[in-house]
Amino acid sequence: MLKRVFTALLVVSLIGVIGVLGFAQKKVTIAVLWSGDELAAFKQTLEPFEQSTGIDVIVDEVGRDLPTVLPIRVASGNPPDLAALPNPGQMKEFAEEGALVPLDDLANLADHPAAFVDLGTVGDHVYGIFIAADLKSLVWYNPKAFADKGYEVPTSWPELIALSNQIVADGGTPWAIGMESGAASGWPGTDWIEDIMLRTAGPDLYDKWVNHEIPWTHPAVKKAWEYFGQIVNAPGYVYGGAVGALTTNFGDSPAVLFDTPPGAYMHHQATFIQSFILSSHPDLVAGEDYNVFVFPPISPALGTPLLGAGDLIGVFNDTPEAKALANYLASAEAQEIWCGTLGKLAINKKVDPSIYPDPITAEAASMLSTAETFRFDGSDLMPPAVGQGTFWTGVLDYISGIPLDTVLEAIEASAVEAYGE
Repeated sequence: MLKRVFTALLVVSLIGVIGVLGFAQKKVTIAVLWSGDELAAFKQTLEPFEQSTGIDVIVDEVGRDLPTVLPIRVASGNPPDLAALPNPGQMKEFAEEGALVPLDDLANLADHPAAFVDLGTVGDHVYGIFIAADLKSLVWYNPKAFADKGYEVPTSWPELIALSNQIVADGGTPWAIGMESGAASGWPGTDWIEDIMLRTAGPDLYDKWVNHEIPWTHPAVKKAWEYFGQIVNAPGYVYGGAVGALTTNFGDSPAVLFDTPPGAYMHHQATFIQSFILSSHPDLVAGEDYNVFVFPPISPALGTPLLGAGDLIGVFNDTPEAKALANYLASAEAQEIWCGTLGKLAINKKVDPSIYPDPITAEAASMLSTAETFRFDGSDLMPPAVGQGTFWTGVLDYISGIPLDTVLEAIEASAVEAYGE
């Protein structure tokens, strides 16, 4: 009971100056793309805010159609007060249209890492707040299977290739890769290429690539794809071969790491994949039965940069209620509920690390907060026609055997149009 009272008092303090203005409407709407456990956790996160302010938060459960529905509602003059934005690329489009409300005055942004504030900024103003993150630069593995074979965690790209070759020589399959995701099929491959691009070209050239200041046919971009090809196109490297990679659902893919004997030994994916692993093997123990290592460096001079993504919120209607909710969602208190329930990584630096449900998530959060170089998922920053379009299909084409130059030329043609050049 005392904890609830304390939380309520904290929420009241969080709304700060906004609260002094009063809440004439006493309700606020937020459109979200979450469902299932994520939707339930978000509603739970809202409860302290509603109890302390008396504001009724109406959650519009749009689901996965939100990227399509939201622009239609904005264009028709009927946007929600707030929305979970699908990606920073769409946030930028809304901001440039004048559809989003600047959020520079939210008090709790002071407790967010500069990297994430910058990612929510367009021009001179903050338009998006991140309430959680996923770390993508991870390789998942079965430590008991590694120990049985005497395998060691690689710390460089040559060691990663050497390990993969050893697994093949021992009669195993190094990698579990799944690209199938309905209309979004191909996106897991973009994470591979982005991680590699950061490690071969560096963050500055990565940024130029994301902003289309260099073409997709640039040697540095081609080099990243070729490194990806060293894994995905290598004989015996992928469970099920090219057909398996193309037809296996991304969430089902890592399950074979825990077969007896293992169907594969490694899987590249973000922190969120842990829930899929436990769905297929609920008795596994984090840190004992499965673990992670950081996707290793390729160019020693560039070190080990980290790639990630996150849950992003934007405000479309400038009301005290909307601003108060946005400020609350940026708070440590809100993110402790949201992230603690789902195992996501909090953005607010004041979040208590004890919220994390297992040692892997806690370690990932520590990696994220101390990273010297961090970049957001590149495909999410690109115009949707590229980042959620030809980049995805290009990955599928490359795995299918279409020549790399043909793949890159096709993506470049779409990029010229999408970036308005």
